[in-house]
Amino acid sequence: MDATALLLDRQSHGKLDGPAPTAEQMSMIYRAALRAPDHGELRPWRFVEYTGAGRETLGALFARAEQADNPDVSDKTLDKARSKPLRAPVVIAVVAAVKANHKVPRIEQVISAGCAAHAMLYAAHAQGLGAMWRTGDFAHHRHVHQAMGLGRDDELVGFLYLGHCVRGDRSLKSLDPADFVERIST
Repeated sequence: MDATALLLDRQSHGKLDGPAPTAEQMSMIYRAALRAPDHGELRPWRFVEYTGAGRETLGALFARAEQADNPDVSDKTLDKARSKPLRAPVVIAVVAAVKANHKVPRIEQVISAGCAAHAMLYAAHAQGLGAMWRTGDFAHHRHVHQAMGLGRDDELVGFLYLGHCVRGDRSLKSLDPADFVERIST
């Protein structure tokens, strides 16, 4: 795939199936993440990979978080929370492992982790895989953060769902860069 097609054709795929990406594909995805912009070479990222029964463990964590907020939550809502990580054969939690009180501002460290996640999406696409970056309430839930061992200053920037596309690409709406760019030349 040429670079232009990679940059302009990547899209999110919410419906993903197995088999899981190979070890070689996953290595490429992680190597791409490690090339993210990184002011101060802090490497402010950490990745937690859930596969197989690990996805059920993550789903159980989501259900416990749901129940922590609402002890009377319905079984249907708990089942929905449990099933979320089962939407793909691989789920990766991307964590900004923020170095507090560092000369590199917190926001730069979090953005760096976001860039790592972005690079992972492109690496998946380049290999013919589908991917979706999801956040939602669980990415910001204190119970999830505690169970995952996140530090007080860490941020969970999202969950990357990886697998093979169930459906083909959809038509993407064409956007005009002029609608988003302000040019100042004087």
